[in-house]
Amino acid sequence: MIKIKKRKRNTYEVYALGQHICMSPHKARRIIDQIRGRSYEETLMILELMPYRACYPIFKLIYSAAANASHNMGFNEANLIISKAEVNEGTTVKKLKPQARGRGYPIKRSTCHISIVLKNISLYEEYDEYIYI
Repeated sequence: MIKIKKRKRNTYEVYALGQHICMSPHKARRIIDQIRGRSYEETLMILELMPYRACYPIFKLIYSAAANASHNMGFNEANLIISKAEVNEGTTVKKLKPQARGRGYPIKRSTCHISIVLKNISLYEEYDEYIYI
């Protein structure tokens, strides 16, 4: 017998998903670990100044999550923090590159799925707990 629990959605959180992004999950995690737990405005500044190619898709995803928060929920962008950010492996695109003597060399292009969850801290009483993380 399978029990299914209905999970109540938290009305203080907004998320954005990016699927099949053409980059290595390891390279994306390197950036996600730097921004997890920070405020929205601080995160945008960090991502603009980081020299990695993987910053741009993550920047777009965080910007999209903040747009979801302000448009759908009416949250102020100054009160948002990144409560959860995770990177999972996606599908691997496999191609063959022609080599000498009619052989084929496999090329594996990895993709990743990135999920960003923003939390509105103005609605919480433990406001100081999130600022000094």
